[in-house]
Amino acid sequence: MIPILRYGIDNGDRVFRRTQLGDPRNAAAVASIVSDVRERGDEALFEYALKFDNARLSADNIEVTREEIDAAYAEVDPALVESLRRAAKNVLDYHARQRAKFADDDHRVGRSSTLGWRYRALKRVGLYVPGGKASYPSTVLMTAIPAVAAGVEELIVCTPNLANPLIAVACRECGVKKIYRVGGAQAIAAMAYGTESVPRVDLIAGPGNVFVTLAKKQVFGDVAIDMIAGPSEVLVIADDGADPARVAADLLSQAEHDESAAAILVTDSEEFGRKVAACIDEQTEKLPRRAIVKKSLETNGAIVVCKDLDEAVEVADRVAPEHLEVCTRNAREVASKLSNAGALFVGDWSPEPLGDYFAGPSHVLPTSGSARFSSVLSVDTFMKKTSYIEYSREDLLAAADDITALADSEGFDAHANSIRIRREK
Repeated sequence: MIPILRYGIDNGDRVFRRTQLGDPRNAAAVASIVSDVRERGDEALFEYALKFDNARLSADNIEVTREEIDAAYAEVDPALVESLRRAAKNVLDYHARQRAKFADDDHRVGRSSTLGWRYRALKRVGLYVPGGKASYPSTVLMTAIPAVAAGVEELIVCTPNLANPLIAVACRECGVKKIYRVGGAQAIAAMAYGTESVPRVDLIAGPGNVFVTLAKKQVFGDVAIDMIAGPSEVLVIADDGADPARVAADLLSQAEHDESAAAILVTDSEEFGRKVAACIDEQTEKLPRRAIVKKSLETNGAIVVCKDLDEAVEVADRVAPEHLEVCTRNAREVASKLSNAGALFVGDWSPEPLGDYFAGPSHVLPTSGSARFSSVLSVDTFMKKTSYIEYSREDLLAAADDITALADSEGFDAHANSIRIRREK
């Protein structure tokens, strides 16, 4: 079911060439939806909700009420709410430490001038919580809490599926002000441009399907986004000292997301790889979502056999996966050599689901190789930095000749005159 490849010999397209955005026809369809919602607001938003989600929405029912959220608490086992709260505390503790580094700064230059920077949190942020083949209360924690730690004043959530009451519970626990029962590209457009019912936001964060991702890409520039994320993926580096059953279970934990998810094992032992493959076959048959798992593994799964662990590190850095587990005898040493990953999980007792639900770092991560140049969602995502310049008369006049010379060299007379007029007077 999952192919075994030899690095450098077998075709590596399924490992190294992963697409984020799919069929270009999808981009055209999304562009039409985004434009329509931008122009017609609620009217278009409600039409697409009916068309794509079979949801009859109006200005009266698009927002989840306080009474509905109260009812959601009554439906959830109190023990599960406590588990959610413990996870939320870990996420908040982790991101509160990040916020401490965003300190304003001033330093003196010249005779009596000041340069520096100012950090400010965004005012209003929109969070997208997927609701297609699964529900994701954990995504509420992993997007809302870093924003809260950053100091964002107002959080709203758009989600197409509130069938799981824990989503509404998680929203209240995280301080989300408003929840809108709308999803897809139309929800992204509504948050980007605002409608009669959905307010315009400064940034949109959160994962979604290809249509949500394309919509985020198309509205970027009119609104900020966290990242362009694709299907979920995990890469595990393991040697023959690892437990094949555990490695198989970790690979399957990503393969069950959807048919486009990628699960890759990179190992220096072909024999170990075959043991993992056998465990995958055995465990898959016991999973409720086994049809999704089989399709995922057949399409995007792979076991890559390398000559040694250094070559395994080379493969992992080329793939630049969303989740990267290191399950080797010297896991910390191997992990220190890795550069490209959304999140690193080091050692046999740090499986990927620990990060998905509980440890503290956000599970919203760069995918499809974009970990080469982008980062995990964090407090940074919700902050903006402004430079600060306050020059004295003496210091500006001392720099006047240099500034006017540079302005003149570019042909910008008005720039130069802005300096000259101060010097002349």
